[in-house]
Amino acid sequence: MKLFTLRGLPWIPSNGSREKVELTAAEVESLRSELADLEEKEAQLKAQLENIDEILRSARLSGYLYIRTRWAALPGETPPIDDTDVDDWLPRFVVLQGECLFLYLLCTDLSPQDSTLLSDIVEVNQLPSFKREDNEMRYAFCILTRHGLRYECSSSSKIQVDSWLSALQSDCKLESDTSTPNGSI
Repeated sequence: MKLFTLRGLPWIPSNGSREKVELTAAEVESLRSELADLEEKEAQLKAQLENIDEILRSARLSGYLYIRTRWAALPGETPPIDDTDVDDWLPRFVVLQGECLFLYLLCTDLSPQDSTLLSDIVEVNQLPSFKREDNEMRYAFCILTRHGLRYECSSSSKIQVDSWLSALQSDCKLESDTSTPNGSI
């Protein structure tokens, strides 16, 4: 009883006595409702934990990357404006699993926010490294799909970026040059 402090109870045992406590029907129902809510929350957290465990066990590679998406210009369109100064990098939990690349908002999410088939990836290239406002160095690479969607990915870990480049290029059967300094596509 000392481990839990339930809200709304009119009593708190202070001296460890074994006094009999009487609760109203409303208080008992409130306690039952709180217990049901806690059991539901526990079941949800267990499901998230099992999902994360399954993803990480079967994933070839996974981890948080900063990502931003762009669309390639269509034939005849003017090239997109230079938005390298725009800081729209968002952290995403990325999983390379089977024949697909999954993007989750958080590692605890039960379903991905986005996914891309590896067979749809046409290029994987290294991008130039850059410094953020806090002077943290970021290493980057990009993924281009045959639909014109471009994922730009970055991390403060060069080893992590190199691991993603190597895994994506081998799994997508690409012969992209990872040493291109400008990362042009």
